[in-house]
Amino acid sequence: MQTVLDLYTNQPFWMWLALGVILLAIEAALSTEWLLWPAVSAGAVAALTAVGLRMGLPVEIAIFAVLTIVSSVASRRLVKRVNPSEPDINDRDSRLVGQPAKVVEAFVNGHGRVFISGSEWPAEALGDMPGVGEWVRVQATTGSGLIVQPL
Repeated sequence: MQTVLDLYTNQPFWMWLALGVILLAIEAALSTEWLLWPAVSAGAVAALTAVGLRMGLPVEIAIFAVLTIVSSVASRRLVKRVNPSEPDINDRDSRLVGQPAKVVEAFVNGHGRVFISGSEWPAEALGDMPGVGEWVRVQATTGSGLIVQPL
């Protein structure tokens, strides 16, 4: 522990930069969406120490915490304001709702298969049973399947 404190005392920029890079690497690997802003905040504190503002570890930790909280809250509000109704880009299933799909396996007792977004999906038909090659519109998702209706 003393070695880390000595390294911080001599090179605070590199300690904060390393923390930021580690947080960013974890964020890139896991896509949590929660570690991006702490990584940016660590980079900001690193920049402050790089220009010579040596405030001491407790003050720098406080600045890091405040920047993390403010940037996290601000980014959530900004995303909701800029993109309020669009589904999450990573939520493939919800992005399929409203899209056309092509029937690739005949519907029997309301169940068949459709092709959409580069893959086949099991589907349930609402209303008339569409035939192979006909187009349907996705109405909803059901976990591993889709609910479709003829166009």
